[in-house]
Amino acid sequence: MLTKKGKYGLKAMVHLAGHPPGEATLVTEIAEANQIPKKFLDTILGELRNAGFVNSKKGKGGGYTLARPAHDIRVGHIVRVLDGPLAPIQCASKSSYRRCDDCRDEKRCAVRLVMLEARNAISRVLDERTLAEMRALADADEMRLMYHI
Repeated sequence: MLTKKGKYGLKAMVHLAGHPPGEATLVTEIAEANQIPKKFLDTILGELRNAGFVNSKKGKGGGYTLARPAHDIRVGHIVRVLDGPLAPIQCASKSSYRRCDDCRDEKRCAVRLVMLEARNAISRVLDERTLAEMRALADADEMRLMYHI
């Protein structure tokens, strides 16, 4: 399940993707526009900065910008940075695999096999979607609301 940290991080990234490249956005603007507690958002943006997704600049004209074009950022990568592996259980994880202590035959474990299927489905969706596509979904929804479509 996506945590609040992951959800807020995605919202912040979609917000930044809505601004022209290089145009800095203040954390207070992102927080207010997306109903995210500012202090929590500061922490999230710090993690995203450390992972190379955003740049930050202090002082006048400062704020946050995307470090790469939105079409080069995969949603799955953001989620993994903020929430960790996509797999529901560790024995189904590609990046944080750990065998279960109580498993006799991992290759025939029905729980693991279904969780692998779930992990692969989640990964397929999140790793194929870009931040630009998420932003386009938000823009299309905004247009529908404006024009009552």
